[in-house]
Amino acid sequence: MPLPLNPDMARTFPPPVMEARRWLDGVTFPPDRPLINVSQAAPMEPPPEGLRQALAEAAINDPAAHLYGPVLGLPALRAEVAAQWSAAYGGEIAAAEVAITQGCNQAFSAVMATIARAGDEVILPTPWYFNHKMWLDMQGIAAVPLPTGPGLIPEAEATARLVTERTRAIVLVTPNNPGGVEYPAATLRAFYELAQARGIALILDETYRDFDSRAGAPHDLFADPDWRGTLVHLYSFSKAYRLTGHRVGAIVADRARLAEVEKFLDTVAICPSQLGQIGALWGMRNLGQWVAGERAEILARRAAMTAGIARLEGWRLLGCGAFFAYVEHPCPVAAPELAQRLVREAGVLLLPGTMFMPEGDPAGARQLRIAFANVGVAGVDALIDRLAAFRA
Repeated sequence: MPLPLNPDMARTFPPPVMEARRWLDGVTFPPDRPLINVSQAAPMEPPPEGLRQALAEAAINDPAAHLYGPVLGLPALRAEVAAQWSAAYGGEIAAAEVAITQGCNQAFSAVMATIARAGDEVILPTPWYFNHKMWLDMQGIAAVPLPTGPGLIPEAEATARLVTERTRAIVLVTPNNPGGVEYPAATLRAFYELAQARGIALILDETYRDFDSRAGAPHDLFADPDWRGTLVHLYSFSKAYRLTGHRVGAIVADRARLAEVEKFLDTVAICPSQLGQIGALWGMRNLGQWVAGERAEILARRAAMTAGIARLEGWRLLGCGAFFAYVEHPCPVAAPELAQRLVREAGVLLLPGTMFMPEGDPAGARQLRIAFANVGVAGVDALIDRLAAFRA
């Protein structure tokens, strides 16, 4: 007799990127038409040599790099984040208001564990980041969808009508995954004021902040002396410094919440990766110009994607920015079938919009996410050519 499964775990869907990879089973790609993989937003190359040398030196010469460290992260890295974020956002953030985690997904899970429990509600704009939805499902927390419309920008006024006595938080991702859009500062301010007025948390995931196309701070929320108790900021070092395999993320929140986060992290992981933190700190101190070059390259790919989609008959670009383009396709088949056919018939792996939308939402069947950061400008052009040649 099989052991019973946790019904909340069983209720959520399989990891979408892993599901998409299974579509590759048994499919071969000729040398003159290799697979174009735009399914996952992850740098495909290792960190720059200087950062790798810093990791190697620490691994060989720093015995502490192989031991348990502080649960909330290395003090030097927490202080560096606090100093750089204070300068960037025009506010005051203390090192004690920063925690380091094993990636941004763990940051989200840790924060949410301090905010909501089974039976509570959390508002997620749609299309949503699927791992956020999965975590809420697995905890028995209701994910309340907030439609964003054709512009993919959520509205605080519409959100206010969804807040109930069970609502514990609103989650925003900007630049957005999967939509690519950059939320205006006024939008973030409106959501902050809504959360503050209703006594709920505003979770602001800025994993892709280093690739925002705008100059200056994307918002002024940290400049508000009352940000503590309402605003919780999430970040990942994976994208800017190519540290995906080292799993390093961050939380900025008030000290009382981080005291609760510490309980979660100590139980789940004890401490974040020491080597990953050493790499993140070295990157923050030494790679400013290099990251600026990475940003310029991503913006070039974004421009190529915008121009490319414009020349595809019947296709519509809903959002484009950071690592993503979110598009509406004109094909007569639904997005899940289309995505699998693109693997077999065009050598393209991408994700259908149904992976980012509530079950049964018809909009997802017309949408696709393209993670163009995985390919250069030439790769974007090749992708557009294959989409143009595809016949559904």
